Amino acid sequence: MKNRNMVKKRSMVYKAALIGFVFSLLSVAIQTQAAGPVVSAGKSVTAHYTLTVDGKEVETSKGKEPVKFKVGNKEMIPGFEKAVMGMKAGQKKSFKVDPKEGYGVEDPKAVQNVPKSQLPKDTKLKPGMTIYARMKDGSQVPVKVQEVKKDVVVMNFNHPLAGKTLNFDVEIVEIK
Repeated sequence: MKNRNMVKKRSMVYKAALIGFVFSLLSVAIQTQAAGPVVSAGKSVTAHYTLTVDGKEVETSKGKEPVKFKVGNKEMIPGFEKAVMGMKAGQKKSFKVDPKEGYGVEDPKAVQNVPKSQLPKDTKLKPGMTIYARMKDGSQVPVKVQEVKKDVVVMNFNHPLAGKTLNFDVEIVEIK
């Protein structure tokens, strides 16, 4: 009889603990829903941003349409997505993205000598100029002309922001 009472008491204690745990989970779920959605994988996010590099503004959506992207679809650089995770609509944040999480580090192999014979004949290239090269898949990439020689043009195929620390000011407008 004593063992039976002991088992009943333990069972009641476990049930009470389980009920308490379930209620606390429900409470957290209700609070999270009431607070609104947060930026997370699979969510469609609308945001305003300003990007500065070396103290100079490079891009901004202020005064324009905000940027729209789906988290996890690789529409934004990895460091940007990581930094906005957990943010809510109306929230603002400033953060830095290092080159590895941004546009990558400068790759010396991306600086190549392109024979002038491969370029359109009427192209007048000057060092420092940025042109757009069409890739085999049809996409266009910015290419910086570093040097123009007699028979070749030295071109840098690195992204213009490769090797740069990116500074963002972001405001989340909407999350769906």
